[in-house]
Amino acid sequence: MSLHHRLHDRLRPWYFLDVAAFLLGAVGSLRRALSGFGELTSLTPFEAVTAVASGLFAVVVLRFTVGNLWGYAVEYANAGGQWSNLPFLVPVGGGLAAVAVTYAATTSLGAAAWAGFWAFAVAAGVVAVAVSLAAGYSEAST
Repeated sequence: MSLHHRLHDRLRPWYFLDVAAFLLGAVGSLRRALSGFGELTSLTPFEAVTAVASGLFAVVVLRFTVGNLWGYAVEYANAGGQWSNLPFLVPVGGGLAAVAVTYAATTSLGAAAWAGFWAFAVAAGVVAVAVSLAAGYSEAST
């Protein structure tokens, strides 16, 4: 097997999102650490380790969020739902709306992602309970 095929089998497109999330977290941390100094020579080892930790944390948050959203979508489809159904779109739309509103208010990507995740989680729970109650009432009436 050639090197090209081995690399193609090991590198997945999602890995580029991991790299982008790591760079976003690390560069954001470095930018905060170096604000006011403007030169890279004032970087301390603690700030470098903090930047790496921030980058890794960004990857964990990305994986957690994307994994939960993908799991929600797959389980919804496996249960017989369509991705265009309102019970599926309400939590996703609510999460995206919370991201947009929070980012517009705070200009903090981290706060926006946090608000979006929790808006999605709460909306998914409310929709699940409402759909379950509606299904139970429709079964009881037949």
